[in-house]
This record gives sequence, structure tokens and C-alpha cells, in this order.
Amino acid sequence: MKVLAIGAHFDDLELGCGGALARHCLKGDRVVGFVATASGFIDANGKTVRDNASAKREAIEASKIIGYELLAGGFPTFNIEFGDELNTAMTKLIEEQKPDIVYTHWLHDIHHDHRNLALATLHAARHIPRVLMYRSNYYGSEEAFAENFFVDITETWETKEKAIKAYATEMSRTNYDWVEWLRMDAANQGRKMGTRYAESFQVVRWLER
Repeated sequence: MKVLAIGAHFDDLELGCGGALARHCLKGDRVVGFVATASGFIDANGKTVRDNASAKREAIEASKIIGYELLAGGFPTFNIEFGDELNTAMTKLIEEQKPDIVYTHWLHDIHHDHRNLALATLHAARHIPRVLMYRSNYYGSEEAFAENFFVDITETWETKEKAIKAYATEMSRTNYDWVEWLRMDAANQGRKMGTRYAESFQVVRWLER
């Protein structure tokens, strides 16, 4: 199986679907992760919070931990716009990769980059038989995340956690809060499904052959 996971920033894939991707890799599936932006950014006072080089270096380490092939798009952080440039890039990516399954951001994520990338992915992946949306943050939105697909990540939780921790600049900035929140969320999703840890997704389409 060919798997394509799409994220706006370096760390989105690990946060949102890292356990599922690690599971695919363990099964021998070919997994490609595409990250649209260079992922460096500055704060409101003009101070660099994360530079592009550090973000990419950490992403390379995280992708190796999980076992997927990393592709970088190079769009400016916080400047992903739904339009011809993005749609063309996503269409070209999917035509080249020919995936059997696509993971992408949740369409109603309040993050500007996440939402617009999800729109472009759904447009470009309209003929892909299996498309799942993931959440990569815990912020509320005008819509509720309609989780209706679950992946048992009991075997791969530790891999996911290690990959998340590879993003040292983000972990330092957030005081490792993401790891604790994601562990609790995975445990809660697991309880619903009768397993120790699980990731939840919203199905766009799922074809069984």
C-alpha cells in the first residue's frame, strides 16, 4: 500500500497521525510525508521562535524515527492560501505519488495554514479511494471533529512520542505540553475502542476492495 500524509508544518504529521504512520511502516507499506511550509516563524515582536533550518533538521530526525520518506514544499509559514498555486502543487504531488490512502488536516481546523491545505488536498485527492482527516492541535472550532475512524497505536505510541520529542525547539517552547495532551487523548480514544492507545480520524471516503 502507498500512503501519503500531508501536513502544513514540520511536526503536524507526528502530532496528528504519527502512530498510524508508524503502524503503516511496521506493516511494510510505503509511506511518504509531505510538509507544505518551511515551518520557521517569528512572534508578534519580530523575534525568531523557530528558524527554517532547525525545523527541517528536526523533521528529518522525526521522519527517520517513524520510517517515512519526507518531502518538503517550501511554502512560507502562515501564508498558505487556497488558490491556483497551492492547488497545482497538491495536484502534482498526488499525481506523482499515486497513493492508495491520504491523511490530511481536518477541514475545520482553525489554523489558517491547516484549513487551506486541507481544502487543497481534498480538491486534489478527489479520486483517491481512501482519505482521512486528522487533528494536529486541541483548539476549538465552529464545527466539532466528527471522529468516526480509529487506529490502534498501542504498539506504536512510543515511536510517536519519540518522534514528537525530536522537535526540540517546539518542545522547549510549549514545555512538552503537547506530549502529555496527546498521550491522554490517545488513551481516551483507546478506551472507546477497547485498546490502550488509539488515534481518531474523520473519514472523507473509504473504499473497501
